[in-house]
Amino acid sequence: MELTFLDPVYARPGPYACAYLNTSRDVHDPEAAIRLRRQHLREDLARQGADNATVAVVADIAGTDREVSGRHGQAIFASHGGLVLVEELPDPPAHDAARFGALPDVMPLAVQHAPDIPYAAATVHRAAHPETGAPEEMEVDFQTGRWPSSTVAPERRRHRSGPATKWPHGAAEIAGELADLVHRSGAEVIVLGGEVRARNVLVNRLPEPLPERVVSVADDGHPAGEGRALLEQELSDVFRGRMSGRDRARVEKFRTRRTRQAGAVEGMTAVVAALQRAQAGALLLNTPVDLPLRLWAGSEPTQIALSAADLESFGVLAFQEEQPGAALIRALVRTGAELVVVPREELPLEDGVGVLLRYTDPGVPL
Repeated sequence: MELTFLDPVYARPGPYACAYLNTSRDVHDPEAAIRLRRQHLREDLARQGADNATVAVVADIAGTDREVSGRHGQAIFASHGGLVLVEELPDPPAHDAARFGALPDVMPLAVQHAPDIPYAAATVHRAAHPETGAPEEMEVDFQTGRWPSSTVAPERRRHRSGPATKWPHGAAEIAGELADLVHRSGAEVIVLGGEVRARNVLVNRLPEPLPERVVSVADDGHPAGEGRALLEQELSDVFRGRMSGRDRARVEKFRTRRTRQAGAVEGMTAVVAALQRAQAGALLLNTPVDLPLRLWAGSEPTQIALSAADLESFGVLAFQEEQPGAALIRALVRTGAELVVVPREELPLEDGVGVLLRYTDPGVPL
């Protein structure tokens, strides 16, 4: 998984105020609940030394995601009185959290982006108009996204309709438009719901090899709630336990290299050493996340170490103890490395972390 969506955070200097809030709308009087969460957020950040302007900008944006229905959360990052990133969370945090520090605590957000599978979803259903006596129509809704972040931040939904009697011709036009979206979005999977016969016609009109990517689901073909992804529950069922093709390839490469004892390392000591040399191509992270050590970090992304003494030995003069996730993700983002989130039961890693190396000897790529 690429981490370029975090670039705006590091484009501004710290310190950073970070907040993870439950902003679900499926509770009694959500506005009252969010007002209380906002007040606690203000108090927590002020207690940690955040300046008034930064506290205000975080609190002002908290809970403003009213366009998203149902259960979800919100991640907010600000620095020096300016908002740097706001994202909706598919799952609300178990507990609201606010932190003010030199590095942004982006690990929970990054993990919620995984497995980051690009997909397309479409539904086909028949619409009758008995009140007007108008002919039946076939209606199609389709949408692309990246699972699971698009659950609560979906792309624009497209809607097409036409006479049911001319569906074979209409399906060909829709198939062309859908194929273009799949190509531009890099969708690995096409999830298709709605009326069985109608959707089969649509599949048959898709150009090769797209029919092989289609997963049909039992759905009535009607769009989901406000601010939610089309076929949300069906997407969850299809993608449960699945990794993106890109991440799967990196896991297999890690297995191979680990067996050969070349080009892959694991354990926090080895991972930190690789990040210090900008040697990491991808960090593999076990979930549930349980990083055992705190890290020390300086002002540069490669200034990361297991102890203050290590940084002093490198000549770093200014540094502080940091949460391991914050230090690791900054190093990945700023050195162009990727993150691969993999369940512990599938690939247990020492200390819960491993790295695919870009090179083993200086200047010699793998």
